[in-house]
Amino acid sequence: MENKIKMLLAEDEQMLAEILSDTLSERGFDIRIARDGEQALELVRLEEWDVIVSDVMMPRMDGFSFARALRREGCTTPILFLTALSATSDVVKGFEVGGNDFLKKPFAIDELIVRCRALVGRNQHEHSEPKSYEIGSFIFSPSDYTLTIQGITTLLSARESAVLHHLVRHKDQVVESGAILRELWGDDNYFNLRSLNVYISRLRRHLAGDNNVEIISIRGVGYRLKD
Repeated sequence: MENKIKMLLAEDEQMLAEILSDTLSERGFDIRIARDGEQALELVRLEEWDVIVSDVMMPRMDGFSFARALRREGCTTPILFLTALSATSDVVKGFEVGGNDFLKKPFAIDELIVRCRALVGRNQHEHSEPKSYEIGSFIFSPSDYTLTIQGITTLLSARESAVLHHLVRHKDQVVESGAILRELWGDDNYFNLRSLNVYISRLRRHLAGDNNVEIISIRGVGYRLKD
C-alpha cells in the first residue's frame, strides 16, 4: 500500500481548512492544520512533512514570512501557496522567499492534489541526487541554496537555486524554457517566462566569477549551461 503523503496545511479560514482536510484525507494525505504562520512554524520544527500548503494571508505571521523563516532554518520541504493575490509581483515574491508553487483561489481540489503529488515526487528525486555539483570553479549546493568559489559563498534565493539546479542537471544540453517553467512554475505562460528571464540574468551575475561558465540563450528555444 502506498504511504500517505504527510501534509501541513496552514490555513486561517476554518471552513476551507476543514473541507480541504476531509477531502485530502480521503485521497491519501495525512493532514495537520495550522491556523496561522507561527503555529505552522512550530509544527515544522517538531515534525517532518512531505509538503506544506500555506495560505498567503494569515494572522500573526503571513505565508511569505513563514516560508522565509523556514528556508532560513534550512527546511527544504516543498511549499505550495494558496492565494487570492494575482499580481505578478506577488507571485515573484512568493518564489523569492522559498515557495515552490502557487495556486490561486478559487481552485479545483484535483488540481491541488496533482500539484502536491508533483512537488513531493520532485523533492524525493532531488534528494536522491548528489548534494553538490561542480560548475567550473564553483561548488553548487542545491539543498543549501549556496554557490561557492574560492571560499566565498553566495546565498541564492530558492527560485534561483531551483533554476540553476535544473540547468546543471542538463549541463551542456539545450533546455527548453517551457520545460523549466512547467517543472518549476507549473505553467509556461508569458508572465512566468518573463520571471524566468529575470532569474537567468541574476544567475549570470552570480556566475560571473568564472569566465569558463556561461548560461547561453538559445533564441526562441531556451538555455544551455556551458562549463
